[in-house]
Amino acid sequence: MDHDNTLIPPHGGYRKLKSFQLAQLVYDITVHFCNLHIDRRSRTHDQMVQAARSGVQNIAEGSVASGTSKKTELKLTNVARASLEELRLDFEDFLRQRGMRLWPPDHPTLERFKTRRCATMEEFLDWQKNEHGRTRTHTDEHGQRNKNGSGSLSVFAGAGLCRSDPEAELAANGALSLLNLCCYLLDRQIESQAAAFEKEGGFTERLYRVRTAKRGK
Repeated sequence: MDHDNTLIPPHGGYRKLKSFQLAQLVYDITVHFCNLHIDRRSRTHDQMVQAARSGVQNIAEGSVASGTSKKTELKLTNVARASLEELRLDFEDFLRQRGMRLWPPDHPTLERFKTRRCATMEEFLDWQKNEHGRTRTHTDEHGQRNKNGSGSLSVFAGAGLCRSDPEAELAANGALSLLNLCCYLLDRQIESQAAAFEKEGGFTERLYRVRTAKRGK
């Protein structure tokens, strides 16, 4: 089919977008994280969950709307990006306000996390379990045996585990790693949508091209 001469082009394939898949995983992780580590009655709990949900829903809505409005697609994708930026700040605030560390991208624990390429909540939880297992067997961030023999989850400062709540610190930094990638992909998606809109125009221009082609035939 000649999509250039079709009034409503293919659209709505958001489930295949890597940005959508990551945003959906971040949403699941955020709900689980907030239920465990943030008072369910607090405003922060609701705001973080809603920001995560907004990221997912607006990517999907923008993709479906693209059939008749590239402008709406671009707008909603940008809303999704803004919502996930808000969520990223919330996770960073959580760490800072509780005296926990925000790990750099090259942190050994995050490097192991990235190689796993978690795609589901179960895989994310399995990574957490594995990291806690590493500390319980007294290995440091390089996989070496820890000499002090302690079984604490914060036996080595290099891993950045917080003495107060190592599970929360681990989960928050893992979520932030996924958020960083998702925001990067959405930035590229927005750039691509903006370039296409600038080059091809919106639904009105497409309608004109299709009608002109029909008349020509």
